[in-house]
Amino acid sequence: MAPMMRLILGLGVLVLILSAVALGLPAYVTATRSVVINAPEYVIYPYLNNLRNQKEWAPWAVKDENIKMTYSGPPEGNGAKVQWESDVASVGDGSIQIVESDPPHSLTLAADVKGVQGTSNFQLVPDGAGSKVTWSFEFESGSSPIKRWKGLMLDGYIGEVYEDGLEKLKQTVESTRAQARPQPAPVAPVAPAETPEAGTPEGGESVVPEQAPASDAPAAEAPAEQP
Repeated sequence: MAPMMRLILGLGVLVLILSAVALGLPAYVTATRSVVINAPEYVIYPYLNNLRNQKEWAPWAVKDENIKMTYSGPPEGNGAKVQWESDVASVGDGSIQIVESDPPHSLTLAADVKGVQGTSNFQLVPDGAGSKVTWSFEFESGSSPIKRWKGLMLDGYIGEVYEDGLEKLKQTVESTRAQARPQPAPVAPVAPAETPEAGTPEGGESVVPEQAPASDAPAAEAPAEQP
């Protein structure tokens, strides 16, 4: 058998093996990451619901200063959409559009990240003095072997992107909130109270002790000596 024919047969067998393995891979994949932010839900939600605010923390905007972003629809809430184009390989082209907004608890978006299409979700719940924000990406590969292999690598790729985005969101929200918090007014120093000196009443005037008046009576004469 010619070497070229062997190569072709080998590639054919490899494709069949990969296709058979792909049938055993999950048809529905979810990548999820979370972060706790020191702020209530209603403070965090506008950074998600208004797509223009996402430029402050979204990983695709932070990694490329020259990214081209095009907005359409309302500024926030259902129907708001942003598309981006980037020459940075790790960013690429993509888009997101809000399809369900439930302030300040959840947000659902139709997402296309570098050709991988799926559903992106944000969930916000109280966590101690702050809020826990969970960002997930749901991908349905169907019966396509290629898409199923993409789904297998989804958590590694999307997970890293979402981790970077959530950390930047945390920094943005907490730093902005700290700057907006009013600072306490400086307290003027209090001078120590003076201790009055002995003989000086609280009024501060010196008191001169009274002297006994001189007697007008003559001094007694010494008795005469006896002869």
